[in-house]
Amino acid sequence: MTKLNHLYKTTPLTLEIFFHKTTTYTSVSLRLTFTGSLGYKLAARLELPENPKAYVLFAHYFTGNKDITALSRIARSLYEAGIALFRFDYTGLGASEGDFANTNFSSNVKDLIAAADFMRKNFEPPQILVGHSLGGTAALAAASSIPEIRAVATIGSPCNTVHVKNNFAKHLDEINEKGEAEVILGGRKFNIKKQFLDDIANQDMPSKIAELKKALLVMHSPIDKIVGIENAQKIYEYAKHPKSFVSLDKADHLLLGSPADSKYVASVLTAWASRYL
Repeated sequence: MTKLNHLYKTTPLTLEIFFHKTTTYTSVSLRLTFTGSLGYKLAARLELPENPKAYVLFAHYFTGNKDITALSRIARSLYEAGIALFRFDYTGLGASEGDFANTNFSSNVKDLIAAADFMRKNFEPPQILVGHSLGGTAALAAASSIPEIRAVATIGSPCNTVHVKNNFAKHLDEINEKGEAEVILGGRKFNIKKQFLDDIANQDMPSKIAELKKALLVMHSPIDKIVGIENAQKIYEYAKHPKSFVSLDKADHLLLGSPADSKYVASVLTAWASRYL
């Protein structure tokens, strides 16, 4: 604990410290909470090297959480490279408070901005913003509201928010008629309200991407069956330089296949981000 005190800007912080040991290194993981956009306490983790070169803020995929296997692998790989990674559960997901049914894309974007504010106050602001699937779309939308962000990276992300409707297409009529419906996403039950549909229909992502004014890295698998590769093409076309595209070869959408896939993502992130730090 003593060695880490100099990294905190404000004290005291309510946190738990965990150590993850491997044969090559020991990572320090802080479990934290902060207040999200809807006023609820959100659960977060910060993988914190002793002298971090940079801070990355990560947005997980729709209905996901901060502790998914791929994200944990990415966090450990970045830690080995001396890069801190802050990840959290959106309102109503994982260990965070709130009701998922009352959230939407806009609240997710605001949760990201709230996370950056928390990092700025207590540690350092994020310089790199990374998002997976719809989390990448949210990262693109949030980046302009976080002044310290120098670069944004997306992983298997849709180019627009309405793409997420494909996850519950057979329930759209029920949602529009009754105002909400219970849907199964990733084997779990969620309530989706009409306000969610209205919100995703009112996002102008092409303009937000075109006006990003940050370095951009688009990572996508050409065999992604959830979010097609054409989404990466459109994001790349909307964006202005500097921008880069990296193929994730045979990786699945959630990076749950080979551990090498998430490690490759982390290695690409590390090399690419170094240019903007």
